[in-house]
Amino acid sequence: MTYRDLQIIFEDNHLLVAVKPQDVPVQADASGDEDMLTMLKAYLVEKYNKPGEAYLGLVHRLDRPTGGVMVFAKTSKAAERLCEAIKNGEVDKKYLAVVEGKPRYKADKLRCYLKKFQDTNTVKIVPPLTEGAKYAELDYKTLCEKQNFSLVSVKLITGRGHQIRVQMAGMGNPIVGDHRYGNGGKTNFPLCLWATELRFCHPISGKTMTFRVYPPEIAPWTAFNMDAFLNIYIPNED
Repeated sequence: MTYRDLQIIFEDNHLLVAVKPQDVPVQADASGDEDMLTMLKAYLVEKYNKPGEAYLGLVHRLDRPTGGVMVFAKTSKAAERLCEAIKNGEVDKKYLAVVEGKPRYKADKLRCYLKKFQDTNTVKIVPPLTEGAKYAELDYKTLCEKQNFSLVSVKLITGRGHQIRVQMAGMGNPIVGDHRYGNGGKTNFPLCLWATELRFCHPISGKTMTFRVYPPEIAPWTAFNMDAFLNIYIPNED
């Protein structure tokens, strides 16, 4: 894979917004596989004929199995301001997920404490006073139910590693295709978690920016009418 295989949906002097494919690392790791940051830097070098390495700031992450929309900063000032906005909860991140079964409540807020265990690279729900535990919060809403699957929208309030996967599994509705926290081994589906929308203020102009992308056109996503939930034009506000 190279940057030519990536979908770049927005670019100006300060930002680059692209779609991360599933199973592609956000940045270089021990696997040695091509990663988003390296590929997009190569894109900038070639497009603008830059000598040496191009600057591109990584301001947020997606787990390797998760795909969807990401924003990168092309300047250090933009990176600093975006990181501050994320820290202050001023960047809205919305996801779609296909989960097993039917959630008990159509909509709910999930709150818990999570701890990452480095030796197994897993995250677990733990008591609040556990050493190293971090508070995690999200809102979810069930959009549609098909047989034993449910399509849910998720809005992250905090951004912990593996958060959505662990919290959905914790309430008894693991994400379809999740080999780590659910019953993924019983299906041939990839992880059905997709970063579908980013909404934030442009770090320089202050203009409200909204970016929305569809999940892959593969099962079980295709069991649901995505147009009913995503085909809504949201203009970037002046």
